[in-house]
Amino acid sequence: MRVTSLMLAEAREAPARVAAMLLEDTALYETLGVRLRAHEPAFAVTIARGSSDHAAAFAASLIGIVAGRATVTLAPSLVTRYGARIAMRGALAIGLSQSGASPDIVSGLAAAREGGAITVAIVNAAGSALAEQAEFVVPQRAGEERSVAATKSFVLTLVAVARLVSAWSGDAALAHALRLLPDSLAAALECDWSAAVPTLAALRDLYVVGRGPGLAIAQESALKLKETCRLHAEAFSAAEIQHGPREMVDSDFPVLAYALADPGGDDTREVAAAWSDSGVPVMLASHRPGPGLHLPLPPPLHPLLDPIVAILAFYPLAEAVSRARGLDPDKPRVLRKVTLTT
Repeated sequence: MRVTSLMLAEAREAPARVAAMLLEDTALYETLGVRLRAHEPAFAVTIARGSSDHAAAFAASLIGIVAGRATVTLAPSLVTRYGARIAMRGALAIGLSQSGASPDIVSGLAAAREGGAITVAIVNAAGSALAEQAEFVVPQRAGEERSVAATKSFVLTLVAVARLVSAWSGDAALAHALRLLPDSLAAALECDWSAAVPTLAALRDLYVVGRGPGLAIAQESALKLKETCRLHAEAFSAAEIQHGPREMVDSDFPVLAYALADPGGDDTREVAAAWSDSGVPVMLASHRPGPGLHLPLPPPLHPLLDPIVAILAFYPLAEAVSRARGLDPDKPRVLRKVTLTT
């Protein structure tokens, strides 16, 4: 009898965890929203690594689309290796981490606070070193996560980002859609992507494509395929891939494309159709069929929340591909749950 991996079991917790999380911390988000509206940050800065950095990319999209602010990523080495003093007066700085323990992320958020930023830590370990450096601590509320490959904590981080942006902007449609998100997440876990397992199990290389908020989950998908399946996967936007990376795409170099229900998803569908017409194997994650192998998604909920639904539909696929390649998704060769970089 097959034993469920920690990775899959924890991914399956996500809908219930999100439902519970949405009932918590209401006053915190309201206070943070009032502070941001009162001080009107000129720009935002994110500090993160790994899956959390992909959540930061998602944050950059939402902050730009909804709050109208540009977001930049702070390279922690500017602080930890080069001793730079970064002026951040008038900025919102967000540190994102499951553990809150990595010294470079902690140092980066501390430097942002010293530089005059409003500092927020989105973290699962509320008493962590990262939380100590933040003016506002936003709990992920993912519970204990034992799998090396982050699943539920990534989903909860994206939801925390969406709640933050909703509180900042007062976007009523986004706030309403958040309340419906747990049901869409539950539906995502019922989506059957198993038809893609044989193709992915036999691969050495793959591109994962998305655009807009969907690019963040393309990045997360590529990382999961590396760390759980030892599959070389790289993520690109549907625009950027048409430059140099397009030269690699051919009949032996498939593409996993996230064609979500938004302008970036429309662009991804368009380039995926062109590749499919030229003989490139395409796996299309979308709520409606299109070129290539259709990986179904639930009906659209909200353009800024649909990426969260899509990544949860992806995680069981990555787990299945890992097993099909003779690997244990819970036991990568060299990775550990907490990576301490400086």
